[in-house]
Amino acid sequence: MTPVRRCYDTDLSDAEWALLAPLLPPEKPGGRDRENDLREVINGIRYLLRTGAAWRHVPHEFPHWNLCYQWFRHWRQDGSWQHWQTVLREHVRQQFGRNQTTSTTTLSFYGLRASAPQ
Repeated sequence: MTPVRRCYDTDLSDAEWALLAPLLPPEKPGGRDRENDLREVINGIRYLLRTGAAWRHVPHEFPHWNLCYQWFRHWRQDGSWQHWQTVLREHVRQQFGRNQTTSTTTLSFYGLRASAPQ
C-alpha cells in the first residue's frame, strides 16, 4: 500500500494540471514507459522555486531531486518552460476578457530623472 503524500501549497491543482498536461512532451515512440509521474516532477520543481530551497533539499515525497533538476534543466534549455508560461499567461488574460498578448509597454522614467546629470 502506497502512503498518501503530504499536500504542499505549491502542488498543482487539478485545474492547473488539466491546462498543463497537454503541453508536456509525449513519451518517445518505441521507448520505455515513463517511470516517473511528470505532475510530481513539476510539483517538486514548483516547491523548489517557491521556497528557494537547494535542489538537494526537495522533500522526499517528491521524485529524487536529481530527476527534478534534470527535467527542469531540459525544459528550460529547449524552451518548454517559457512556452508554458506564455500559454498559461494567455489563458489567464483571456479569462479576464483581455487580449491574449500585451499590446503596450509601460516605461518608468523615474530612474532616468534620478540619474540625469545635474
